[in-house]
Formats: sequence, structure tokens, C-alpha cells
Amino acid sequence: MEIRIGIMQSMKELNIELPEGSDRDAIMKEVESALGEDKFLWLTDRKGRRVGVPAERIAYVEFSTTAERTVGFGAA
Repeated sequence: MEIRIGIMQSMKELNIELPEGSDRDAIMKEVESALGEDKFLWLTDRKGRRVGVPAERIAYVEFSTTAERTVGFGAA
């Protein structure tokens, strides 16, 4: 699963690839909890790195699965 987080007053997005089998609903609850309490949102990517984002700076959060990506010139 991949999470894309938009940061206020920043042109870049934060892309985090979570380990396969991550519980999407549990991650969404973590995001909502962080936003409601004005704290850091901490996520661990698939390589074991911890990423912290101040909740007050989060503009949006987008969830997608890596299976949704397509590469090349395929007609869908």
C-alpha cells in the first residue's frame, strides 16, 4: 500500500510505501487520531524507516495500492 501525504506550504508530497498486508483501516484511524489531537503522525515504511509528519501541516492524505500502478503503453 502506498500513502501520499500533501504538506501545507510545500510543493512536494510525501510518498510512503507500507509493507504488504498493512491494514488500511488501522492506518486511516491513526491518521484521523493524529489530526484530531494535533500531534505527529508516525508511519513505518516497508524498509523499516520511521517517518513523522506534524499533523497540523497535513493538507491531504491519499491511499492507494501498488497494484493500481501501470507502466508502459497498455490500453485499459
